[in-house]
Formats: sequence, structure tokens, C-alpha cells
Amino acid sequence: MRNHDSQFLKRFSIVIAFLVIISIGLIFFSSYLHRLIPAEVSPQAAQRTEQRIAPVGAVYAGSTGASAQAAAAAAAAAAAAASGAYGGTLDGKVIYDNLCTACHTSGVGNAPTLDHAHWDTRIAQGTETLYKHAIEGYSGPGGGVMPPKGGNAGLSEEQMHAAVDWMLANLK
Repeated sequence: MRNHDSQFLKRFSIVIAFLVIISIGLIFFSSYLHRLIPAEVSPQAAQRTEQRIAPVGAVYAGSTGASAQAAAAAAAAAAAAASGAYGGTLDGKVIYDNLCTACHTSGVGNAPTLDHAHWDTRIAQGTETLYKHAIEGYSGPGGGVMPPKGGNAGLSEEQMHAAVDWMLANLK
């Protein structure tokens, strides 16, 4: 072996040893950093912990708390009463005036106006069919279109029955 070959091997060995030391140092440093980061907690474990430490009861704040509770109860009652469309009214005229009149007065979308010429064939099908078409919607022959519940999903079935009954009672 020549002299320059042995010097190359010495230097190459030193470089390799230096790289091994740096690699080992990086491994220990990354291991140290990994231990500093807290482990992730699963959502189920966090939920169980929250359930275990949740308070058993609530604090009653005297008259202030009682008034807040009364106000909350009144607000809930008002929201329940207003949750139905048009305040939950079963007055067919109110529902017709607020919703149905837009189409059934002018005949938009081939909607039948309030006269016997348009309604006699429909009445012959029975009121249950009229209720069903009013609630579920209807696309009939001749291009007639009735959206479900007249386009107001907040109406109850009873309100739809009241509106249909009012319309039938007021045919000309």
C-alpha cells in the first residue's frame, strides 16, 4: 500500500467516525425532544375525564338565580309557542292570507283559484287527497305545482288541514 493510500484511509476513517458521532448525537437529541412533547390524549379518554370531574350539582344564587330561572322558563315557553308557523294558529284564513294567497289568488303555477270551476274535480277526489297533496306537495298534469306545505316547512299538518278546510269553505 502506498503512502497516499494510507493517508486517504486515515482521513476517510476520521470523516466517517465524525459522521457517526454526529448521527448518534442527533439520535439522542431527538429522543430528548420527543420526551418533552406531551402524549396526545384520545377524545374518548378526555370525555371520560370530563365526566368524572364534572360537578354534581349547581349553585343556587338566591333571588337573582330564581329570577334568571323564571326568565329562562318564560323565554322557553314563548319559543315553544312561536315554534309553529304563524304562532301555531289553526285559523285557516290567517294561514291562507299569509302564505296561500300568493299563488291561489292569481293562479301562479296553475294553482287553482277559489272558484268551483277549478276545485270541483279536486273535491271529487276527497279531502284526504287534498290534505295529502297540500302536505306532501303535488305536481299534476297540466303543469300544476304545489310545494310541500305550501313552501313553509314550519307548518304543522293541523295547520295545513285548517288552510285546506278554509279554502274549501270559501269557494265562489
